[in-house]
Amino acid sequence: MGTYLLRRLLALIPTLLIASILVFSVVRLVPGNVLDLMLSENDYSASSHDTRADLERALGLDDPIYIQYFDWISDIVLRGDLGESLWRNTSVNTEIAERLPVTIELGVLSLLIALSIAIPVGVYSAIRQEALGDHLGRSFSIIALAVPNFWLGTMVVILPAMWWGWSPPNTIEPFFSDPIENLKVFLVPSLILGASLSAVVMRMTRTMMLEVLRQDYIRTAWAKGLRERKVVLRHAVKNAMIPVITLVGILVPILFGGTVIIEQIFRLPGIGQLLLDSVSNRDYPIITGIFLISGVMVMLVNLLVDLCYGLLDPKVRYDD
Repeated sequence: MGTYLLRRLLALIPTLLIASILVFSVVRLVPGNVLDLMLSENDYSASSHDTRADLERALGLDDPIYIQYFDWISDIVLRGDLGESLWRNTSVNTEIAERLPVTIELGVLSLLIALSIAIPVGVYSAIRQEALGDHLGRSFSIIALAVPNFWLGTMVVILPAMWWGWSPPNTIEPFFSDPIENLKVFLVPSLILGASLSAVVMRMTRTMMLEVLRQDYIRTAWAKGLRERKVVLRHAVKNAMIPVITLVGILVPILFGGTVIIEQIFRLPGIGQLLLDSVSNRDYPIITGIFLISGVMVMLVNLLVDLCYGLLDPKVRYDD
């Protein structure tokens, strides 16, 4: 296991290097230029070559793009420094560190809610196929897939404010200092995002459970007179969970995209809101820093998913 883990961690290095090159290059291909935005913001003429050249030199954008990339990646490797914001003159590390806990908490709560809904309902739907509960579960998954979470979030914000003058709180208290107030802020957006994610996981859980329940070893367990609870939990669920865990790993990037939208709707000061503001301002260091950190998190989650295979299925070994 240790050798496998070390190999996977080493394999992340070239992956991150390629991802950093793509992110650094593609961000600068976005239409619009940070120099034009800054000059117009300060009422300077964009045609003033001296002013533009001075600003370009001050921001370090006068070098060729490959030199800019080499300087940026060198600072990350040698000092862990993601650079400075072009607009705020603040450290990108500080900007991300202040907002990342909000996004992580929203994402973790949403994922826990999604799994808490999807796995029990998916298992029940499989063992009670074509029963009323199965039809209700499948109907819920179809509705959750059909209704966009951004539309539902917008309705949750607008309609209660129009009808009852109530809006979701957005003043965040640290979880460990006041858990109740903290969860009041995150509960509604997490439920919306979690319900949306649960639909796909629920359908996958039901499908895999139906396939496993038709296997010969399950029939043998039934024939031996084992109780339903023991057959389902000990023999069926563990084997059905491997594709579900794989799907959860795939959903992590989708979850991050969902948090970007939900944070904007509920005015949560997380990475998503910072990313949208930075894209509109063409703040390249913050954009590249966010995507790089997000890429690392997604890769680590997928590594964790691979390690979970060995816990769910003893036949999976990482000795080679």
